[in-house]
Amino acid sequence: MNKQIKVQLTIGLLSYFATIWVIIAQLDFSNMVLSLGIVILQLVLMLILSYVIIGILEWIDLFDLQTHAILTLLVLVTMRLLSSVYIFQISS
Repeated sequence: MNKQIKVQLTIGLLSYFATIWVIIAQLDFSNMVLSLGIVILQLVLMLILSYVIIGILEWIDLFDLQTHAILTLLVLVTMRLLSSVYIFQISS
């Protein structure tokens, strides 16, 4: 497996597990199918975003792959936490 793909998967999973607790704390588990769908959708979203962000950073070629991975992780976690606060503020 290519090193860039390994980094993209690792960063996607790390950002997912770093931010999933916010979603789980806000979910109503009376509808398990909906709750499971939201959790799976968040995993897919984080994997796709990590792939796109690292791909763009590699295309620009400013830093090495490790620096791109750290920047991507920071962006994904910050974006996810801010968007979850905003989404749950609107819904309540």
